[in-house]
Amino acid sequence: MRMIFGIIMILVYIGMGVLFLCGFFTWLSGDWAWLRWVGGFLFILYGIWRAYRQFTGVDSPV
Repeated sequence: MRMIFGIIMILVYIGMGVLFLCGFFTWLSGDWAWLRWVGGFLFILYGIWRAYRQFTGVDSPV
């Protein structure tokens, strides 16, 4: 179950990052457009970091 949850969360973080970068959320326009770019890149980077830790076994219980 932990492995499945980890994979789902990786997909959620990367998916949210892509949605931010594509401009899916219309409330992030105007003065808040910078947050869309920063948030999108941070979500994608964190998703990649979680994937690295998940698949290298860093987060696995001993």
